[in-house]
Amino acid sequence: MQRGGAFPHRFRRDPDRPGSAPLRGGNTPPGTIGGVRTGEGNGMRVLVVEDERLLADAIAEWLRDEAHAVDLAHDGASALERAGVNDYDVVVLDRNLPVVHGDDVCRELVAAGAGARVLMLTAAAEVTDRVTGLGIGADDYLTKPFAFPELAARVLALGRRSRPAAPPVLSRAGITLDPARREVFRDGRYVPLARKEFAVLTELLRADGAVVSAEQLLEKAWDEHADPFTGAVRLTVLKLRRKLAEPPVIETVKGAGYRIP
Repeated sequence: MQRGGAFPHRFRRDPDRPGSAPLRGGNTPPGTIGGVRTGEGNGMRVLVVEDERLLADAIAEWLRDEAHAVDLAHDGASALERAGVNDYDVVVLDRNLPVVHGDDVCRELVAAGAGARVLMLTAAAEVTDRVTGLGIGADDYLTKPFAFPELAARVLALGRRSRPAAPPVLSRAGITLDPARREVFRDGRYVPLARKEFAVLTELLRADGAVVSAEQLLEKAWDEHADPFTGAVRLTVLKLRRKLAEPPVIETVKGAGYRIP
């Protein structure tokens, strides 16, 4: 692994540098990588395992800008601990980790039957290294240095494999949600939603009328730093109800959660 701050400098996104991917913000929608629409707008739960802290933070920042919920671990033992209590769609795993080597982390994830797909990162570019990484259970392999748009695209591709395919468009109770375009309509009226609101509505529609608990919504739309006792879910649902307007469509099931009947 390269040291001495080379990666953070090399991967820093500079809006004024030609060819540099822009900082996400303004009107740039999630599901757009390096100015190219990927067709994905609904986030995933991602664990980034990288002992180079500045690089780990940069990867996490980029993926969060893509509307993913991202947790960080800086050694193999912490990675296994987090993977044991959280359901991740994708694990971005550095190979050369302290405490527990990345190869052993990958083996443990595979042996435990974790549903997460593993994208292995390494400075070793030899074919034999890539073959070894794939042989121990990694689903994809990316050598350093890498381009952030490529990493983000690979995460999206792996995430599509880790979860059942969602229908192209989700519809219920007069609501139409298009995950690819990140658009929502209520009885033909366009409804602009913030990222968390979109993520919560997606989970409620995917439930197909079943109750979704606040804990489940926290698991899918927020990262591990979300306080389980926070009012974030309640506040987000309140905002959703206001934006979706009358008649009310999101029901509160006392002591259980929320549903769209």
